[in-house]
Amino acid sequence: MTERYVLDLQEVDETQVAVVGGKGAHLGGLSRIEGIRVPAGFCVTTDAFRRVMAQAPSLDDRLDQLSRLNPDDREAIRTLSAQIRRTIEGIAIADDLTGAITRALARLGEQAAYAVRSSATAEDLPTASFAGQQDTYLNVVGPTAILQHVSRCWASLFTERAVTYRQRNGIDHRTVHMAVVVQRMVFPHASGILFTADPVTGNRKVATVDAGFGLGEALVSGLVNPDVFTVRHGEVVAKAIAAKQRAVHALPTGGTQEVAIDSRRQEQPALTDAQVVRLVQLGRRIEAHFGRPQDIEWCLVDDGFRIVQSRPVTTLFPIPETGDQENHVYVSVGHQQMMTDPMKPLGLSMWQLTAMVPMHTAGGRLFVDVTRRLASPASRAGLLDVMGRGDPLVRDALETVLDRDDFVPSLPGAGPGGPPTGGASATIETDPAIVTELIERSQVSIAALERDIRTKTGPALFEFLLEAFEEHKRVLSDPLSMQAIMAGMEATWWLNDTLQEWLGEKNAADTLTLSAPDNVTSEMGLALLDVADVIRPHSEVVAFLQGVEDEGYLDELAKLAGGTEARDAVEAYLDRFGVRCVGEIDITRPRWRERPTTLVPVLLDNVRNFEPGAAERRFEQGRQKAQRKEQDVLSRLRALPDGDRKAGEAKRMIDRVRTFIGYREYPKYGIVSRYFVYKQALLEEAERLVQAGVLPEKEDIFYLTFQELHDVVRSHQADDRLIQQRKDAFRSYHALTPPRVLTSDGEAVTGAYRREDVPAGALIGLPVSAGTIEGRARVILDIAEADLEAGDILVTTFTDPSWSPLFVAVAGLVTEVGGLMTHGAVIAREYGLPAVVGVERATRLIRDGQRIRVHGTDGYVEILP
Repeated sequence: MTERYVLDLQEVDETQVAVVGGKGAHLGGLSRIEGIRVPAGFCVTTDAFRRVMAQAPSLDDRLDQLSRLNPDDREAIRTLSAQIRRTIEGIAIADDLTGAITRALARLGEQAAYAVRSSATAEDLPTASFAGQQDTYLNVVGPTAILQHVSRCWASLFTERAVTYRQRNGIDHRTVHMAVVVQRMVFPHASGILFTADPVTGNRKVATVDAGFGLGEALVSGLVNPDVFTVRHGEVVAKAIAAKQRAVHALPTGGTQEVAIDSRRQEQPALTDAQVVRLVQLGRRIEAHFGRPQDIEWCLVDDGFRIVQSRPVTTLFPIPETGDQENHVYVSVGHQQMMTDPMKPLGLSMWQLTAMVPMHTAGGRLFVDVTRRLASPASRAGLLDVMGRGDPLVRDALETVLDRDDFVPSLPGAGPGGPPTGGASATIETDPAIVTELIERSQVSIAALERDIRTKTGPALFEFLLEAFEEHKRVLSDPLSMQAIMAGMEATWWLNDTLQEWLGEKNAADTLTLSAPDNVTSEMGLALLDVADVIRPHSEVVAFLQGVEDEGYLDELAKLAGGTEARDAVEAYLDRFGVRCVGEIDITRPRWRERPTTLVPVLLDNVRNFEPGAAERRFEQGRQKAQRKEQDVLSRLRALPDGDRKAGEAKRMIDRVRTFIGYREYPKYGIVSRYFVYKQALLEEAERLVQAGVLPEKEDIFYLTFQELHDVVRSHQADDRLIQQRKDAFRSYHALTPPRVLTSDGEAVTGAYRREDVPAGALIGLPVSAGTIEGRARVILDIAEADLEAGDILVTTFTDPSWSPLFVAVAGLVTEVGGLMTHGAVIAREYGLPAVVGVERATRLIRDGQRIRVHGTDGYVEILP
């Protein structure tokens, strides 16, 4: 019976987290790896913890009280958790439990010094790092003191920090139990931390070692700066030796103390290069055992290294799986599509099935492998040019990888590896009828899809959809459509480059594209102003909308004075634009038609901030401004040598831009329109699976790939465990920042602007819409929380087309992601908003409410005092 309470470290492994907690399970696993030495010890199991908790019935009520507290009520959490800790520490440990612990101590040496360490069952999971939340006690001597510290470890499950973390992460306090690891102390010459992947860049081929003298607590607590060694391919490639003035040593009577290090030793390395290399070899063995990069605590004693802890590094971005050992370079799709949030599995697989190039998944994001296009000089220049125009940081990151001669070998004879990046050459006439025809083609194709899908259910629906995806790709790759898009973009580039050369004017095309026709995304923002015009006169409707929370609010509107007109206006808007939403490339995201409350805050801002007729006025003002700019540019060109020819060329390009640039936004609208049809059909199928008891809820299908869902519909069997794992993984992906460029070594290559022409302290980005504006920054991460005043500057991570209704209400735009031709940039130019995109960490460096100045012509943002 007693053996349930104490298990030797050699008896446990990483499958026994429920019995010995995360730390105990990991240490048990470590102690089984050949060549890895772990200080001897034992675990006091979670059975012992449960037994002690059961001895104090009052704890049940207190845990109930605790779970009801708001995570932000720090005072109440502090008081209640302190009471729980005192209660646990005051419980007398039963004789049989005491006997089991003292017998284990007798086997290892009763009067030896021990480390007593908390090991919670929810610690160091792949999806959450609980590091440092429970307590560790070093150099504890004698059975009485050890028993007392075991009680303290149990109590440390309820430190204020641990309780708050669990509440914020939705973890039930009762589901987490505490084991305790009791381990022989080692008294090291040096100790520290080894990361088997570079924690900054993510490179899995690079290991870093932090080392200091004495016990590792000096490093962990930040008492000293460590020596830092970088190891690659079995050799030290960089090192920084710190002046280590203090160390933590064990006292003979128990406990620890800080000591000063002799000045002659302070500058000496804590480890030799040979020792560092040997340590990294041990780390690679541990990493191979656990199957992922590790954060390892180590000690150096006279006869070698001891490993005292190892846990997974949870902050690294995963690497796409390829199944080969070749080098690969991946570019983020999310940065091009203005959607860097993680996507659910159905969203990922649907985008892959309808995309024009093969895509790989990692960390809930999509990546394109550009290795072959980089390797061939024939396609490299074109790829870098297109990437550079889209996002200079991507280009710089790719060039950084290319500068490492050994990573992407040059393949002189290799083909481009996929369709040419630039698309079809733009050899079409400047004819607005082309755009009209393309839009009609798209509408006809979508109408046919809506008609034909209605009768399809079960496996037949999936066969139909696979055919629909081929039509989807055919529409997307329509040569005429590609030519129209390229014609608008190439004319923009020509105008910007040539007018700068001829007239010395930067970004002239920004003004020339104001209020361009046929832009479905800018029409979406203006159309919501028209909806506001219908609502504004009806005070009862406005008051009702201010309190709306229920998605069925449109039906309620009809009961109010003016409500029927208001409802009809919103419905008409949703009929046209309800297929859109934030993050719309993920089919699983709720569309406006499914969640119409999303639009209410923006609609109310429009009612408050604008006068009637604003949409038409704004469009007309933009059109006239563009017209005046055209006349100004052409008259200045005519005054130059060879002026008539130059003016004639510029006029042709201005006409071309105004004819085609608006269409640039249409294919995406076509994609999301089709997506809405696919989604409705799949949700109806999901409803049938719920009715049949195959799935508990409809949205579970979002955590399956398209193929897996097809299999579930065929077999009428679903893997509940797989769905739960996918939900947990999706939650964990939110904590990861996707890199613009990722290598198969796991290195996240960020890229830099490398510019000298900006004031000190300014935030550098990409100029995408000319002009300078000063105003209040509104840092908005969720469109539903928009609360804008006239003159505000929108600061956010990314903007896809669904953000356009906010653009009419702001005076400028700053985003973390984006390029010259991404949606936010195109719409900012059409509305005449100064905009800078691609500003790294803008939402963290700019505080909500700060005054900023956006330099949309020169590409930087100043934070004003």
